[in-house]
Amino acid sequence: MSTTTASPVIRLSDLIATGQLKGKRVFIRADLNVPQDDEGNITEDTRIRASIPCIQMALDAGAAVMVTSHLGRPTEGDFKPEDSLDPVAVRMGELMGLDIPVVFDWIDGVNVGGMPVAPGHLVILENCRLNVGEKKNSPELAKKMAALCDIFVHDAFGTAHRAEASTYGIAQFAPIACAGPLLAAEMDAISKALTAPKRPLVAIVAGSKVSTKLTILESLANNVDQLIVGGGIANTFMLAAGLKIGKSLAEPDLLEQARSVIAAMKARGAEVPIPTDVVTAKTFSADAVATVKAATDVEDDDLILDIGPVTAKKLADQLLKAGTIVWNGPVGVFEFAAFENGTKVIAQAIADSSAFSIAGGGDTLAAIAKYRIEDKVGYISTGGGAFLEVLEGKTLPAFEILTKRAAG
Repeated sequence: MSTTTASPVIRLSDLIATGQLKGKRVFIRADLNVPQDDEGNITEDTRIRASIPCIQMALDAGAAVMVTSHLGRPTEGDFKPEDSLDPVAVRMGELMGLDIPVVFDWIDGVNVGGMPVAPGHLVILENCRLNVGEKKNSPELAKKMAALCDIFVHDAFGTAHRAEASTYGIAQFAPIACAGPLLAAEMDAISKALTAPKRPLVAIVAGSKVSTKLTILESLANNVDQLIVGGGIANTFMLAAGLKIGKSLAEPDLLEQARSVIAAMKARGAEVPIPTDVVTAKTFSADAVATVKAATDVEDDDLILDIGPVTAKKLADQLLKAGTIVWNGPVGVFEFAAFENGTKVIAQAIADSSAFSIAGGGDTLAAIAKYRIEDKVGYISTGGGAFLEVLEGKTLPAFEILTKRAAG
């Protein structure tokens, strides 16, 4: 498991504490990639709200503040109205009580009404993914971005696994590069959960396919005390353990890999608990009849859609004894009421546990919201892809470059 998450970086709060922002040009890379409807209205503004503390810190410290983000999947060099950050600027302005201008053509200089941004003022720089060379981390583009600022602040954990001009290149070339409060909080939580965890360390990795999370499972098998698998992943592990799974979703070609994960855990005195009971149905639908049965009694035409109540209780009891919990993925089809019990029981156990818990991934966040345990989870990660890459043991580009810059 990578330990680079614990490496020292410069934090925005450090620079503010020593008065280094006053009168300076500060460039913040935020994650303002919010969902919109067909008319361009923002349907959910969590990312905007989450980005404001960093921006406000810089403003209060007397900096001239420029913020950019990607939005959607625009084509570089080909602006379309739906790519614009205008709606984001309007919503952020409402939340902050400000009129926030959006600067369109900003790579060669940021001007508002012919003047540079004044200290204590804020502008949004149009969608950074429109810039030619952004995704390929063009050094020429990155140097132009770096020339716009005295201090670069990375506060977009959702992009921390990508080396792009506005995330990595600018951090390379800016006079000072630091982590904003959101990125710093993610780094601290990941470090606490994976670098020096309080044990037992229990990981829950669930989802439809082993193949998409195989490297995560292999990495965690070397570090965790218990590896709970769920969803289609659990079905593949049940097959590997010699159980029948009927017509359930699984990947029979990955049985050897599943067995090697089980063996790696066993060699360390740890385990991958295999379900002893399951909830099955004959069809995949919300109104399908749910049947609880022993894992040894699965019929050829059964679909396994959840873990059974005995398995759920056993896992919950183990979670209550954990020191640290990492959660990625619901253990059943929790969107259907008849097949939500396993995920609900596990979510409640995480909420009731005294362990430090960190959760990430879209479906996981949906489960946390459904069972209203947001305030009972130690840390909820905002970056899906970045969170998964950390679990794989990879060093995220954002952490790598900020660590290098801090080291001088």
